[in-house]
Amino acid sequence: MIFWIASYPKSGNTWVRAILASILHSEDGNFNFKYLEKIKQFPMEEHFRHFTDEIWNIDELAKNWLPSQERLNLDDKIKYFKTHHAVCRYRDYIFTNVDNTLATIYVVRDPRNVINSLAHHYSLNINEAKEMLFSSKRLLGNKKKSIKKGSVYTVLGSWGDHYNSWKKLDKKNTLILRYEDLIKDTRLQIIEIINFLKRYANVYYTDKKIDNILTSTSFESFKTHESKHGFIESVTDSKSNKKLNFFNLGKDNDWKKLLDLNTTKEIESKFSKEMKELGYL
Repeated sequence: MIFWIASYPKSGNTWVRAILASILHSEDGNFNFKYLEKIKQFPMEEHFRHFTDEIWNIDELAKNWLPSQERLNLDDKIKYFKTHHAVCRYRDYIFTNVDNTLATIYVVRDPRNVINSLAHHYSLNINEAKEMLFSSKRLLGNKKKSIKKGSVYTVLGSWGDHYNSWKKLDKKNTLILRYEDLIKDTRLQIIEIINFLKRYANVYYTDKKIDNILTSTSFESFKTHESKHGFIESVTDSKSNKKLNFFNLGKDNDWKKLLDLNTTKEIESKFSKEMKELGYL
């Protein structure tokens, strides 16, 4: 069965994957970037090889969302997958369901901060990033210029669509983590993740292991690693053709300091219901 680590882009998915990978794959809790390879992304081209060659045909892709997951689940073992995909329906096809899903950690971030990260990561201005955040028909992926080798289309929808789709999938087996809570009290959130994970898998942990996870998965540690060794998930600026920092601002990405008043009000109006529900308003 699939254990999802799901989020709208630039919401802390990599951080949570690193924490989860350190819990599952290290004895002492010291994170190694190689651990991220153990929590791969879905969907990718490799997941559809047995079903279709037309991976950039959204009809073919959607038709095989569930069959590809059913094939992965044949051995009845837990698979951990990162995804930015919404639990959307395309014609008669749905992205995933409870029959293929063991559990989900959904990472959510205040959209007023997401917008700045989107602009940086995808080489957009704020208006373009806002359009991305608001669009109910937004796809990630491009046949001619795919950001990640082996990528296929990822259906996002708007920030609100995305959050609501995962929230509704299976409430009793979904842990919703706010990025802001991870920043405020990382240790407490690591313990929350461990306690949730214990419901589905055997988990070894000690106070010392949690200490090491806390230190080795800090933003400062990630940023230092990227400056020395690069990071495989970083992208190239479409205008300057230079590599962009994947770990850019972290907690310094503060909409109160960076976002103009009109854009702030538009986001708050557009996602008022969801933001109130999550305690952002």
